[in-house]
Amino acid sequence: MGKRKQHTAAFKAQVALAAVKGDRTINELAGHYGVHPTLIHGWKKHLLTGAEAVFASGAKASGPADDHQAELYEQIGRLKMELEWLKKKSCRVRLRRNARWSSQAMPS
Repeated sequence: MGKRKQHTAAFKAQVALAAVKGDRTINELAGHYGVHPTLIHGWKKHLLTGAEAVFASGAKASGPADDHQAELYEQIGRLKMELEWLKKKSCRVRLRRNARWSSQAMPS
């Protein structure tokens, strides 16, 4: 018994766009990409029905630049929290050091 092959979203989009283009028949595309024609029909239909949603929301699709920007914002947040923690920690150390100094400086 063979395992089912799972295709990536990028591959499906590429094949569906080629099918929408109409330069070659579905059977030619199936032979070229090595998938069953029924899959190509389904991917093409899915692409055409979902295309309206891309323009309906008015928001841009998340791309690599958006992912990178989100990652940078996350890193900035982490660094800010670490900085605040270090500031609190250094303040406590300074207070302890000053308290020790003031107790040593006072004659008993």
